[in-house]
Amino acid sequence: MKWMKRIGIGILSLPVLLVIGFIVFEIFGMCVNHAATNWQTRKLAARLKEEIQDIRIQDIYGQTGNTSGTGNHVDCLSVVTFSTAMTEEEIRQAMSEHYVFDEWYCFIQKEEDGSYTFCQITPAPFEDNIEGH
Repeated sequence: MKWMKRIGIGILSLPVLLVIGFIVFEIFGMCVNHAATNWQTRKLAARLKEEIQDIRIQDIYGQTGNTSGTGNHVDCLSVVTFSTAMTEEEIRQAMSEHYVFDEWYCFIQKEEDGSYTFCQITPAPFEDNIEGH
């Protein structure tokens, strides 16, 4: 009779353990996604510094989440605002060995004050994480 009681308790506690496991997995996914965004943003800033000699970085920004507002997925958004004497085409040329510009997921935009904004959006490692819902 004692073993049946243990089996019953095990069966009743299984849903609680599964919910706890799911929550831990989601939290782990969130941590990995944020780490991936930070890594991508640091890498973007470092490559810009490598390729553009007279660069003056004004702002570095990274965001993890659903950047498009459609669907339930997680993106890694990296944005670096900088100024340089180079033209937009020269910047594209210098960065083209590292990035493929497609005007949606990776692009350079000239701002009104003469600075440039480099944006990169990539899928997060845990794309179907709770952050994207």
